[in-house]
Amino acid sequence: MSRFPNFRLFSLFRALKTLPFSTHQTLCSHLHQSNGSFENSLSKVKPKLDSQCVIQFLNSCLPKQPQLGVRFFVWAGFQSGYRHSAYMYAKACNLLGIRQNPHIIRDVIRSYEAEGCLVTVNMFREVLKLCKEAQLADVALWVLSKMQYTFNLHADTLMYNVVIRLCCKNGDIQMAEKLMREMSSNGLCPDLITYMAIVEGFCNAGRAEDAYPVLKLMRVHGCSPNSVILSSILDGLCRSGSMVRALEMLDEMEKSGDCSPNVVTYTSVIQSFCKRGKWSEAFDILDRMRALGCHANHVTVFTFVESLCAEGRVEEAYGLMDKFAVEHGVSYGDCYSSLVISLIRIKRLEEAEKLFKEMLVGDVKLDTLASSLMLKELCLKDRILDVFYLLEAIENKGCLSSIDSDIYSILLIGLCQRNHLMEATKLVKIMHKKSVMLQPPYKDDAINILIKSGQKDLLHQLTGTHKGP
Repeated sequence: MSRFPNFRLFSLFRALKTLPFSTHQTLCSHLHQSNGSFENSLSKVKPKLDSQCVIQFLNSCLPKQPQLGVRFFVWAGFQSGYRHSAYMYAKACNLLGIRQNPHIIRDVIRSYEAEGCLVTVNMFREVLKLCKEAQLADVALWVLSKMQYTFNLHADTLMYNVVIRLCCKNGDIQMAEKLMREMSSNGLCPDLITYMAIVEGFCNAGRAEDAYPVLKLMRVHGCSPNSVILSSILDGLCRSGSMVRALEMLDEMEKSGDCSPNVVTYTSVIQSFCKRGKWSEAFDILDRMRALGCHANHVTVFTFVESLCAEGRVEEAYGLMDKFAVEHGVSYGDCYSSLVISLIRIKRLEEAEKLFKEMLVGDVKLDTLASSLMLKELCLKDRILDVFYLLEAIENKGCLSSIDSDIYSILLIGLCQRNHLMEATKLVKIMHKKSVMLQPPYKDDAINILIKSGQKDLLHQLTGTHKGP
């Protein structure tokens, strides 16, 4: 084994000076007497590691020693009493610039080879996790190959899964399939994560039909498909327009018992039929899900209502309100809020406003999104007083839990500019009650307007409301 190069030892000493005194002193003491590799020298010390210590070391390696930082990070990742969190992998990639400079990973592997370093499977596992975080599919493939053919080490299922998922996300499904076959030839069984990656890869590439045979392959290997995989394939089939195959899949899920479709699954199929204007099929699915004890939710409602309104079939959308509320138990608030949103989106603001006010007068609880969208549209029409009185009415009904803070800001500035100070004062009180924080540039604009108009009392209320962190 080659001796640890003096210049690297010097760099290591310099980096270690930033660590806590006890860790730094122990590491330096051992490394000073060491003639072995970087990793051997560190392992003799057995320092007490934590995330702060690791980050300090990585910072000390910048900007000239990122490779040293990677080697330390890899070594630290499998030491007794310490494991990197998901945050740490992200932090290491950002600090060391791995995503922007993927050659750093290759340089580390080559340095192991050049120094004759004793390399373990654990070390490669940490390297691949860095590749995963940095989304480096090509580098991960290269690392897997070097591991097996240069260092004569065998990857486990977890490591293959990392590379397979990266390949799928990169659109290289062919390589992912090749790696899955390679797993089997190496005595490893693909698991649920492996198949999930392959299925997602096919579906994201618009090849959901090719994902369907994966189910048979799973069963051959004794791996039962779960509802997540089946729903992914079904969604992919719907997105690609393979509705006949999608219905076959839905039948299979309904009959299996173990992976029964849920409301999300059914809504995905309904959405696909609605987008294609196949209303009869969409309503058949709605009745079918109810017959099997699965009730629609607000997303299902919005799917129907938005699609009908987009085609100008508004009366039919109105007609669905009772059906969803009575037969599926969806609240009238969710049903009519979907209709308000859809009417606004098809530029029928007057009708949407009328419906919104009817909801406000009645016992229907308003949806936050519908309320925010309605108020924003009226702000855009410069109907500031109308917006204020509508907001005040919503507040009196107790439905202002999550109105967008921008609406308060825009409204306050509009009221102040038009010298509607009584309404502005009321609005500030509502904001105080709801702990609504004005954000720049709205806050500065509002304060400037109040100063120019001499409204010191209102200014005091506003700035007093927003004191604190």
